[in-house]
Amino acid sequence: MTSFIDEVPIIVKAGHGGAGSVHFHKEKFVEFGGPDGGDGGKGGDVTILAEGRMMTLENYLPDRTYSAKDGEPGLGQNRHGANGEDLILKVPIGTQVFDAITMEIIHDFTYDGELFTIAKGGRGGKGNTFFKTSIHQTPRYAQPGEEGENLSIILQLKLLADLGIVGLPNAGKSTLLSKVTHAHPKIAGYAFTTLSPNLGVAHRFDDLYRYTVADIPGIIEGASRGIGLGLSFLKHIERVQGIIFLFDGSNLQLEEELTMLRSELGNYNQTLLSKKFLLVINKMDVWENDPDFTKEIEKQYSHLGEIVFISADKDINLDYLMERIDKVFFWEKSKLVYENA
Repeated sequence: MTSFIDEVPIIVKAGHGGAGSVHFHKEKFVEFGGPDGGDGGKGGDVTILAEGRMMTLENYLPDRTYSAKDGEPGLGQNRHGANGEDLILKVPIGTQVFDAITMEIIHDFTYDGELFTIAKGGRGGKGNTFFKTSIHQTPRYAQPGEEGENLSIILQLKLLADLGIVGLPNAGKSTLLSKVTHAHPKIAGYAFTTLSPNLGVAHRFDDLYRYTVADIPGIIEGASRGIGLGLSFLKHIERVQGIIFLFDGSNLQLEEELTMLRSELGNYNQTLLSKKFLLVINKMDVWENDPDFTKEIEKQYSHLGEIVFISADKDINLDYLMERIDKVFFWEKSKLVYENA
């Protein structure tokens, strides 16, 4: 089973350049053969490639040092040493590369197939042929190859989701994700079923457009300080366009829970508080879909924002929820559909 690993420190080493050759032409009946030492080969680069099929950095747990090949030394008869083979490291889309010492971001991978050279191989040294001049016919020296770049980095994965589902443990996030996308997360009736983010893709209007939804593991009070599952997964909603705050209608304390959730998000990153959001109350089937009770709750909490009532498990009001998601978060994509409806 694949583990969800979203942060790994590694060392990358580009290849050393090959040394230039000190060599002189040797041939029968040629008394004064001149210098013919070839140049060394260039060291291999270390390049990082964003791979759309990858979902975790798990591959980088066993080994922490990754090295490209060194260039080969030059040879006589002006033969150039072979260049070192490049090393390509594959990472999921959404991976950010940080300098492990300064913690400055070096690169952010945002699309499939994106390439970035993280460490450049050393240049090969010049052979003694290069140093021959009219006044210095027999140079007996050559350049050593240059060292390749050596860097300690941190790979950190932040999911590229358009919409994040946030709520307390057991609010029904995984069930909702499974109903509105093609994702198949683990679902059970106990807290912390989700121990890693799940991603799904919502296909709208015969795939006229689509967006990616992330189910973030249950947040509890103190998450931003490392309590419970902690802040480990809060990074995965930093990039979203909007947030669905999901609440358990069978044990509803909406105002207190919303205040806590927004506090934890704000403690982690204040920009999360400026994102658009919808309040969604799940499990409305527990009050038998009583319209009067629904209106009473909506009136009581209307000052907090727009509220949508659903039952993800019983497929109640999901079409309406998707319509509101379209209009609140993805209007530019959906407006032609709704304006012509």
